[in-house]
Amino acid sequence: MSESIDLEAYLRRIGHTGSVAPQLSTLQALAIAHVATIPFENLDPLLGLPVDLELAALQRKLVQDGRGGYCFEQNLLLAAVLRTIGFEVSGLIARVLWNQPEDAVTGQTHMLLRVELAGESWLVDVGFGGQVLPGALRLQTDIEQATGHEPFRLILRDGDWRMQSLVRGQWLSLYCFDLKPSQPVDYVVANHYVSTHPASRFVSNLIVARTAADRRLSLFNREFTIRRLGHEPERHALRDSAEIRDVMEREFLLRVPGYAALDRRLDELPR
Repeated sequence: MSESIDLEAYLRRIGHTGSVAPQLSTLQALAIAHVATIPFENLDPLLGLPVDLELAALQRKLVQDGRGGYCFEQNLLLAAVLRTIGFEVSGLIARVLWNQPEDAVTGQTHMLLRVELAGESWLVDVGFGGQVLPGALRLQTDIEQATGHEPFRLILRDGDWRMQSLVRGQWLSLYCFDLKPSQPVDYVVANHYVSTHPASRFVSNLIVARTAADRRLSLFNREFTIRRLGHEPERHALRDSAEIRDVMEREFLLRVPGYAALDRRLDELPR
């Protein structure tokens, strides 16, 4: 996977006009702006289309075409951006535990990034959908770390790291991982599974998310949800493909592709 990226186009895409020096404030700002402007979405797997992880394809889709993507697309793009700026970045792979029992053994199907900066390690992950990390997290166990949304923390359990967020007073695990850097082929294999296997939730459900400064937005099939800290979730049932398209464009800032089969597939989503 080549590392040639149009940095200026990416910065325009996320609306970042500040410093791009390889320092913590830049890392935090880019991660926050990324999740606020480039939505998490799985339209290609939903339609049975291949998900291309080559950097040229990621730039075309997420930057030029106004689309979004899921974890491999989002974090591979950001990794290339950070390396271009001058950060030291390695990719990790995780087992998703969100909405699973704490002792569940799941496949390694999620990507996140480790960034080395001034002698410290930080984690960045712009690809976890509705509960995405808004910013960067210090790689240190058992400390509550504030974000613009819920607090996050890292714990060690049975030799694995766990990423957790504090939701309604309860620490919930998002995923578990180790610190061994992954190879590009690891993501290619995992990407093929999650984008094509019948058991993958990405091939049978519409999943879209965006995290703005004051709210988290999520769309699961026909249910559009707005979550704000300190408030009950606001849920809206969408009737048909026209309403779903409108919400994706207006609320998720997604330039919906003109695929011929898309409206039919959206109308087939479960109610």
